Amino acid sequence: MAPHRRRSRLARLRATVARLERMTRAMTTDARKKDTREKIELGGLIVKAGLRYEKRALLLGALIELGRQIKGDEAEQARLAAIGAEAFGNDGE
Repeated sequence: MAPHRRRSRLARLRATVARLERMTRAMTTDARKKDTREKIELGGLIVKAGLRYEKRALLLGALIELGRQIKGDEAEQARLAAIGAEAFGNDGE
């Protein structure tokens, strides 16, 4: 292959790599923003439930235990979902 063709091909490959790197950074940034927003919303649920000042270990323990208790218990899941829906309804959400 002639030297100028190799340089031209190399330039195209470098441009492609640069474009793919930009796309990867954009996707990573979007995923990070989505993850951050989700965490903020979940934290808002703790505040909405009136548990803002509880210890983190207590909150995590309570959530783990609740997860165990409602696993497979559709009636309890429905009961708790109704309570949550009512709480959202009380402030216009």
